[in-house]
Amino acid sequence: MPSLSISLLQLLPMIYAAALLPVALARSVRALWLPARFAAVLALLFVVMAGFEAAFDGLRNDRLGLLMTGLIGLLAMVIVEYSHRYLEGEAGQRRYVLSLLGTLACVATVVTSTDLYLLVGAWILSSLCLHQLLTFYRDRPQAIVVAHKKFLASRLADICMLIATVLLVRAAGDSNIAVILQVLDVRLQADGQPGWDMQLAALLLAMAVILKSAQLPVHGWLIQVMEAPTPVSALLHAGVVNLGGFLLLRFAPLFSVTVPAQTLLVVVGGLTAMLAALVMMTRVSIKVRLAWSTCAQMGLMLLECGLGLWELALVHLLAHSLYKAHAFLAAGETVAHARHHALHPKVPVPALSSLLVAIVLAGGVLIALQAFVTNLLPGHQLPLVALAILAVGLAPWCLRRGQLGYGLLMFCLLLGTYLLWHEIAGWILAQQLSPAPAALTSFAVALFLTLYLIQAQILANPAGGLAKRLYPLAFAGFSLDEHFTRLTFRVWPPRPLHPVAPTHGDRQ
Repeated sequence: MPSLSISLLQLLPMIYAAALLPVALARSVRALWLPARFAAVLALLFVVMAGFEAAFDGLRNDRLGLLMTGLIGLLAMVIVEYSHRYLEGEAGQRRYVLSLLGTLACVATVVTSTDLYLLVGAWILSSLCLHQLLTFYRDRPQAIVVAHKKFLASRLADICMLIATVLLVRAAGDSNIAVILQVLDVRLQADGQPGWDMQLAALLLAMAVILKSAQLPVHGWLIQVMEAPTPVSALLHAGVVNLGGFLLLRFAPLFSVTVPAQTLLVVVGGLTAMLAALVMMTRVSIKVRLAWSTCAQMGLMLLECGLGLWELALVHLLAHSLYKAHAFLAAGETVAHARHHALHPKVPVPALSSLLVAIVLAGGVLIALQAFVTNLLPGHQLPLVALAILAVGLAPWCLRRGQLGYGLLMFCLLLGTYLLWHEIAGWILAQQLSPAPAALTSFAVALFLTLYLIQAQILANPAGGLAKRLYPLAFAGFSLDEHFTRLTFRVWPPRPLHPVAPTHGDRQ
């Protein structure tokens, strides 16, 4: 018999879906927003109740699903409330609320479903509902073109996912995800290999995640989708785009034994993270800069999954979702923040030698910590690539305010916080999987060190030869999106959408 927590979680999509009817029948703006706000609050309440019940049950149920539903419930409540104020006086609010609730219902289905067919179908429907939100302003040609590019990339991903689903169900004889992973385990114990069908399915799922997560070279739609309302950007960057990371975590046992899929994730994700991080340095617009940041962060998340750093990927997914939701919803306060920071004295540009010393100090501290943890807690050893990622990310703290002691103290506090979350993520996932091949680890470490050295040289000498040669390329986004854009216009050009006349209740 399913536990109460599982039953409550499976009701979440129905809560969002049940609000569709009163919204469709509402006769005023206030009336159409009330069911959406009530559904968001009720869904979050159900997540809290499910969490309490699971805690008394020893949390033996789907911890990952419970965590993701909590994240979705929190984001949904904030975005619905923000949208109510943001769209005040706008036409088409009924269409917006219906599409928003549909997207939330589909996303909640993805993270709570135990059936692979239902998961894939809900993900496809979430993309179609999100398309309506991205084209909310139907009189803006740029919004139509960008949404069309995303539509084509998502349909390619859907084809990959459907073929992978058929292969996995055929191999396991059942569409239940737990059964599929059990059959995988039986095959590994018997033959030491997952079989050609499961390996091909893993490769297709990796391709689908790459397409859905706006990785190179189909990343342009994520960067150019700023014509949509700000809460839609928050929903996309903080929620929907992270479903790729969730799918990788859900099928972690499959990806951890499929080297071709691991290689694809590491190479595409690593190169996307590196190039997007360089492009982000050239952007001035806050929303475009955040979009390139999402592209880079998703690439980093895919690289972590390809390297078998599942705990790091889960922590990254949660932190990125919460950060991006806050960043987009607070984007309107950018001018006030800029004026506030203008009153502070300018921080001197760090020298290249200081940046190199910072990475060496960060690496030294991490190596010492690794030795301490290994002696104190045998079996709790962080992989080399995880240490490299942490060193690159935390190295700037060694230069904080020019005080070495202060910087090292903050470095240690941040590192301790991460290690705590790392242990929590390991408990949530509750799985021991094999690491990635050494060649992929070496590639990732070399990629991160190269990115750090390039950024250090540019920051230390912004008028130098490297910056002058690299800036035009990075400012143009390395001209990678233009090829995909031309291809979409040749194969399936977008058709302009006619503005929809507001119906009764769409205007105040």
